Amino acid sequence: MLGQALTNSGVIKSPYPDLEINEKISLPRFILDQLDEFGENTALIDGVTGRVLSYRQLKADIIKVASGLTRLGLTKGQTLTMYAPNSIEWCIFYLAAGLTGAIVSSVNPLYTTGELAHAINHSDSKFIVTIPELAPVAKEARKNCPKVKSILVFGDSTGCVPFSSLLADDGKAFPENVDILATEDIMALPYSSGTTGLPKGVMLSHANIVANIEQLRAPHLMKYGAQDTLLGVLPFFHIYGQVVVLLSGLRGGARIVTMPKFDPELFLHCASSYKATYLHVVPPIALFLAKHPMVGKYDLSFAETMFVGAAPIGVATMNEVMERFGNKLVVRQGYGLTEASPVTHGNPQSRDKIKINTIGPAVPNTEFKVIDPETGAALPVGEEGELCVRGPQVMKGYLKNPKETADTIKDGWLRTGDISYYDKDGYVTISDRLKELIKVKGFQVAPAELEALLVSHGSVQDAAVIGKPNENTGELPLAYIVLKPNKTATVEDIQNYVKNKVAPFKELTGGVKFIKEIPKSATGKILRRILKDELKNE
Repeated sequence: MLGQALTNSGVIKSPYPDLEINEKISLPRFILDQLDEFGENTALIDGVTGRVLSYRQLKADIIKVASGLTRLGLTKGQTLTMYAPNSIEWCIFYLAAGLTGAIVSSVNPLYTTGELAHAINHSDSKFIVTIPELAPVAKEARKNCPKVKSILVFGDSTGCVPFSSLLADDGKAFPENVDILATEDIMALPYSSGTTGLPKGVMLSHANIVANIEQLRAPHLMKYGAQDTLLGVLPFFHIYGQVVVLLSGLRGGARIVTMPKFDPELFLHCASSYKATYLHVVPPIALFLAKHPMVGKYDLSFAETMFVGAAPIGVATMNEVMERFGNKLVVRQGYGLTEASPVTHGNPQSRDKIKINTIGPAVPNTEFKVIDPETGAALPVGEEGELCVRGPQVMKGYLKNPKETADTIKDGWLRTGDISYYDKDGYVTISDRLKELIKVKGFQVAPAELEALLVSHGSVQDAAVIGKPNENTGELPLAYIVLKPNKTATVEDIQNYVKNKVAPFKELTGGVKFIKEIPKSATGKILRRILKDELKNE
């Protein structure tokens, strides 16, 4: 469909021409240097309050905040943790911090005190950035984080540095001459469970993210312009919302409407009132658009494209959305992972080149291959194996974890942990998950993390966690429990024990089952496939 993409070596190249990507510019400069072009055009809109920030104001605020952060002592190589939902302030702060040469580690605002403290200590963060509503959790976490110098807050909270004080800076301490080596220095440190295990800090360089923005903005994919309005409903702490929506949108001069979370009425109101042209969604939002009667009460006729990522979606749901929108809306699937900044594949913009049941071909400057997971041999068209990708967007590695890095990146190839196959045009279909991760509304849940928590319960001898398929969320965590001899516990006991210690999307909403023994291999590895097969049979 897009020209021959295949090679005799089993390496499949993107069907699109390679792009010239500037590997010397820092990410904030890459964005900032473009802002003057858009002047008084609207950059950001607060979807809750309606507050508007122009591109001129955005640049001025970034400069002032970068100066203020420099006065606070934030310097190149230091890390700060952003623990806050989407907002205009989030955008300003992210880019301002990057201009100082600092590393931004963004975490889920649903994190509990323990989860937050773990991330802060692992990343050696010197500052925490949050909102008044979350400040109590941040303050509690700080008690166990000796390296944290201070907490900054978008608003006011006792004992925290108010964001307003940074905005009041005169800008004279702006870090003009920070020497950032784009291919080596880290800009973003999101946390991902990778193919297995506990969350790991993903080291994304300035060049990694710049490359992915350029790849996304190729004309056939999603080259936003000043005529476009994007809904910033996907969380900016997640690499999809951060790069695909926020940064790519700002680079192109689009309007971005920020929302702190998905609220059905707010989402529809913003899409209608601000005439959204691009709808970036995860499968649960797509399902809402396909089925909920509320959708019919709003004018969404300006929407031209709905791009679905972060988790698999059924073809039936995509067709339902298009039928509901009178087929005016182009619905496309894409694919990526945090370790690739994130996008590696995407269906093209042209309706006649879309294969709705696939994630599309590789983006420019990207190669992939499908390998036999056991032998590593590249497989031909139509045969299932593990998807591996290579390109300038692939991470530097996992923070403080050389073993996992070496296991995940081999000879420049990123092993995704997803089972796939490709057709003669180089379009890829994801068919299964080799990795153990559970995907809940696009968020990653590591079974190992929940299992470690479960066995700390006084009545639990052993535990295994799998994903239970669910139409609304993708999957739900389901626990299998082996109780200690002469010990008892109820389903509610186990669920409440977990609920009090994890973010809501990690709760055991798929249920709890008590069994006599967890199926394991000779080496002690949990045989989740057996549990999943039993669940299917039920």
